[in-house]
Amino acid sequence: MRMRGFWLGLAIGTIFTSLLGQWVFSASSKETDPPKGISPERVADYIHSVIQADRAFYTTEIVERMQTRGIVFASEHWRDDGDLPLPAQFLLESGLLVAKQSKGIRFRLISSWPINKRNSAKTEFERIALTKIVENTDRPYTAVTTEGKARVFQALYPDKALSSKCADCHNVHPESPKRDFKAGDVMGGVMLTIPLPQ
Repeated sequence: MRMRGFWLGLAIGTIFTSLLGQWVFSASSKETDPPKGISPERVADYIHSVIQADRAFYTTEIVERMQTRGIVFASEHWRDDGDLPLPAQFLLESGLLVAKQSKGIRFRLISSWPINKRNSAKTEFERIALTKIVENTDRPYTAVTTEGKARVFQALYPDKALSSKCADCHNVHPESPKRDFKAGDVMGGVMLTIPLPQ
């Protein structure tokens, strides 16, 4: 008799647990719809992380290592001199290569104090964003904007002087409109543009 009660209890418990589990799973799956994709903010953060990692690696493991050993130096006129591009030029050249692809993603450096005037703000969003990233240096300034009839997501990430070498290079450059940068200062921003579904 005890054995039959045990088996009956086990069967009822198993059935009850299975039904309860299915009900909980069904109820929870109806509460929220699964995400329809990755948000443009998250995509921008991912892309910016890769850009920053590439630039940091290039700066420390290529430029600084080669210069310390006296093998080759980075210079502003790298094409003519046969030198390495400066880290900012490395980022700009990478951005030009990405822009040539058909994905529509673009990135570049911009600044309120550009040495090269091509790196100044070109749109109202960029002008506003440059002021906002100086006020809040820990987050990008973002918005959905339009280019022609196309909607795009834009984010400007603060670009800080990684070291005193970065700041000093800008401070002594004859074309620099600002000469008091210090390590850690926001010197401009990495402007990222991502096309949105139309």
